[in-house]
Amino acid sequence: MASLSIGIAFANTVRTVPRINTRRSKISCEWDPKGILGPAQTGHIARLEFKRRIERDSEAKEAFQKQLREERERREALRESRVVPDASAELIEYFLDTEAQEIEFEIAKLRGRLNDEFFAQIRLEIGQIRFAVTKTAQDEDRLIELESLQKALEEGIEAYDKMQKELMTATNSLTKILTSTDIKTTLLDMVEKNEINRSLLTLLDENIANAYRGNQKEAGDYMEKVRASVLKYLTV
Repeated sequence: MASLSIGIAFANTVRTVPRINTRRSKISCEWDPKGILGPAQTGHIARLEFKRRIERDSEAKEAFQKQLREERERREALRESRVVPDASAELIEYFLDTEAQEIEFEIAKLRGRLNDEFFAQIRLEIGQIRFAVTKTAQDEDRLIELESLQKALEEGIEAYDKMQKELMTATNSLTKILTSTDIKTTLLDMVEKNEINRSLLTLLDENIANAYRGNQKEAGDYMEKVRASVLKYLTV
């Protein structure tokens, strides 16, 4: 399934957990700076240093991959453990307690629940705080949380719906191409209808990758040729 990235920015006060920094630490090597080992023997020492650096890089790479696996497992476990509430008011709290990097996933999973009734509940709570006679610091924080959540969800839903529409169009276009008996004529017709776009190319790339992974080399090779034709018309 093709996917598009949804950029969502939360205010600092929204209850989110910071992203884990998975960047690999910089690795440095020193060449006996004080000359303790005497003059460098370029060939032998260089080979040993290169070997040591490769070993350290290998260890760092493995540690980095392990950290990625652990983070992926943590997120999968978190997704499975969360219980989606029935009431809109409780669903608001559910999203407020969602980690920032999980918002896209939750929007896709709960798109049907993010309806007029849900947003009416958010607006109701915002209005109750905004027009209250007296407000505490906690109320002010809550208002910022709700307004940030409302904005983030609206932008996320807009991006998700656009992605789904583009994906559906791309799926239909790819089916039209792959079932055509005259690909050139089909592509020219699609160009006139403005149906050749990046979403189609992305979906085609994913199908090519899946074909090769499934040992369907002939299908993969064929779609590679189709891709070349699509790319030509995409850049016209």
